[in-house]
Amino acid sequence: MLGFVAVVAFGAAFFGTVLLIPRLRRAGIVGPDVHKPGRPEIPEMGGLALVAGFGAGVLLAISLATFWSRFPSLDVVALLAVLCTVLLTTLLGVTDDLIGIRQWIKALLPVVAALPLVVVRVGVSTLRIPFIGQVDFGPFYALVLVPLGITGAANAVNMLAGFNGLEVGMGLVAMGALAGIAASAHALTALALLLAGIGALLGILYFNWYPARIFVGDVGTLSIGAIIAAAVIVGNFEWAGVMVIFPYALDFLIKAAHGFPSRGWWGELREDGKLQCPDSGPVGLAQWVLKVTGGLHERTLVLVLIGFEALCGLAAVLLYLLL
Repeated sequence: MLGFVAVVAFGAAFFGTVLLIPRLRRAGIVGPDVHKPGRPEIPEMGGLALVAGFGAGVLLAISLATFWSRFPSLDVVALLAVLCTVLLTTLLGVTDDLIGIRQWIKALLPVVAALPLVVVRVGVSTLRIPFIGQVDFGPFYALVLVPLGITGAANAVNMLAGFNGLEVGMGLVAMGALAGIAASAHALTALALLLAGIGALLGILYFNWYPARIFVGDVGTLSIGAIIAAAVIVGNFEWAGVMVIFPYALDFLIKAAHGFPSRGWWGELREDGKLQCPDSGPVGLAQWVLKVTGGLHERTLVLVLIGFEALCGLAAVLLYLLL
C-alpha cells in the first residue's frame, strides 16, 4: 500500500511537468542550455512539478496514517514538518530563480527552512556512528546538527548541477539507496518520504533527461537536497546520508578551494560535440572527470557521475548490512 505514495507522486510530477513546460516558456522563464550548439532556451523551474509530486505523495502518506489502521507507525507530525521544510526550501529556490539571491545569503537561508524540523524535534539525538557506536548529542542534535544537515545537503546538491538529467538522476540513485536502508530498518516514515521523492523524480526524469526539455532550477536542486537530508534525519540513519551525499560534498570542497566560482565551472563544448575541461583547469567534480577522461559527451558525463553516486549508495547499503 505504501508503494502508492510513489505512484501518486509520479503522476503529479509527470502531469505537472507537462503543464509547466509551455507555460514557463510563454512566461519567459527560460535559460540557455550552455552545452548545446546555439545555446537553445529551455524552460526553467521544473522543480515546481517535482515539489508538487513530492507534496502529493506525502499527503497520501498522511492520509494512510490517519484513515488506515495498517500504518500506525507513520509519524504524521514528522511528515508535516518535512513537508513544511521542503516547501520553505522551494520558496527560496523560486526567489533565487526569479530575482536572484546573493550566493552567501542563499547558502544560509536553508537554516530557516529547517526550523519546522527543529521546533518539533524531528529525529533521534542518539546516533549510531560506524566503528564508534551510539553517541547521544542531546539538544545539540536538534538545534545545530539538523539545520546544518538540511543546509549542507541543499547547498551541495544545488552546486553539483548544470547538465541534462544530472540532478534528477543522482537524486534518484541516492534516494533509492536510502529507501532500501529505510525498508530494511522498518523506518516507515522515512521510507514514505523517500518513496514520494523517488516517484516525483521519476515523473520529471523523462523531460529532464538528455536532451532536456525542462530544467529543474534551484527550486529542484535545493528541494532534492532537503528531501534527502530530512529523510535520513527522520529515519535515524544519518551516516548513510553522509555516504550518499559524498559526491556532492567532494564537488563542494573542490569549488570551495577555488572560491566558489559563479561561472565557467561546467565544460567547454568542442566541435566533435564532447565537453572538455577548460584550459584554466578544473574547478568542480564534473571538470575533473572531463580532465581525467580527456573529454566526454554530456550524456556520458552524466552517466559517469550517476555511476559514482551509485557506488556511494551501494557502499551505504553494504555498511548498513554489515553493521
